[in-house]
Amino acid sequence: MKEKLVSSFMAFEERIDVQSDLHDVRVKAIKNFENKGFPTKKEEAWKYTSLNAILKNDFSVFPKQENAIEFKEVKKYFLHEIDTYKVVFIDGVFSSFLSSTTHDGIDVCLMSSALNKPKYKMVIDNYFNQIASKDESLTSLNTAFANEGAYINIPKSKVADKPIEIMYFSTGKEAALLVQPRNLIIVGENSHVQIIERHQSLNENAVLTNSVTEIFAQKRAIVDYYKIQNDNLDANLIDNTYVSQKMESTVSVNTFSFGGNLTRNNLNFYHFGERIVSHLNGITIIGDNQHVDHYTLVRHEQPNCESHQDYKGIFTDRSTGVFNGKIFVEKEAQKPMLFQKSNNILLSDKATINAKPQLEIFADDVKCSHGCTIGQLDESAMFYMQQRGIPKKEAKALLMYAFSNDVIESIKIPELKKRITRIIADKLGVSLGFDL
Repeated sequence: MKEKLVSSFMAFEERIDVQSDLHDVRVKAIKNFENKGFPTKKEEAWKYTSLNAILKNDFSVFPKQENAIEFKEVKKYFLHEIDTYKVVFIDGVFSSFLSSTTHDGIDVCLMSSALNKPKYKMVIDNYFNQIASKDESLTSLNTAFANEGAYINIPKSKVADKPIEIMYFSTGKEAALLVQPRNLIIVGENSHVQIIERHQSLNENAVLTNSVTEIFAQKRAIVDYYKIQNDNLDANLIDNTYVSQKMESTVSVNTFSFGGNLTRNNLNFYHFGERIVSHLNGITIIGDNQHVDHYTLVRHEQPNCESHQDYKGIFTDRSTGVFNGKIFVEKEAQKPMLFQKSNNILLSDKATINAKPQLEIFADDVKCSHGCTIGQLDESAMFYMQQRGIPKKEAKALLMYAFSNDVIESIKIPELKKRITRIIADKLGVSLGFDL
């Protein structure tokens, strides 16, 4: 697979029309990927996650044909209860029919447009590939082939008037397809935006998505980002998200992992100013042989900042969960407030969770707590609820819902909150009997 990708690189550059100064960036990236290859379990960061079974598929690098789908086929995946901007891709190709973009005060459009048009050159030079890792092999692979994805630019002192949905659909027309979306999101000083991202396969054929998103939050910007991962059992997602925060900005990334074969979420926060607040929340509910790996890094480089991590996992059957969270505090970053939690419930003797919270603190004035719990449902609470007439199945579901509720309460879009609640109820196999 590595050889196929490297040999496809020249063909890719011939197919696209991009700024010539990106050529050197791409060449360096593909060379780094060629040297490193796909990550293996020998690397500490990938100790509990193997890509070997996935890479046995003969993935197509480019779709053989342009595919179309009707809105009625995919309506249920959109937040159709409210009006939103939409940037939609089918097998990696932009769908103007399903999308609703804008340049009216804010830019919600295509990455390929930003890469190709001279008017965006200054923005691309200042932001593209500036925070994404130059060393991580899968990020380098994405950079080498980066062309299509969402480009969102919220200028200074602007509030996006409605949420933005970034949707990637895989039709399954290819026997196995590799897609590599690249998103660039810039939120100006004193601006605010809400973004929902989803990758959805519409067929049982294998798909591997290697996604990279760069988010830049300027002074006092507010960014609420929601990732919904509830895909088919033949879909695999490797998501690399890099967040740069300036003074007094607030960024929240909420990750809801309910489906897919293998999901790896790499979430990296970098603080470049004082009084920054970062929220990293996640709910994972999986079964069968599903595998979800959360790898987080928060790097504190300035004083008086906060980071809050709260990840909840519910695992059944032979599913596997991984939480590898790292907080790094530089010597100059005095008086930070650092909170990290990973709480997990195993509902099966065959389910597995590997948790590894890490702290590297070089400052000497720090308020910090971190912890990890792994256990089963409280039998006494189950007994108490059953004594009051609640059937065992519903009692079990209510306890698991209550376990997840802290993260659910962090959702700031009411319609999305209802949608996530319904998905959780479906995953737990019950009707919760109330609405939020």
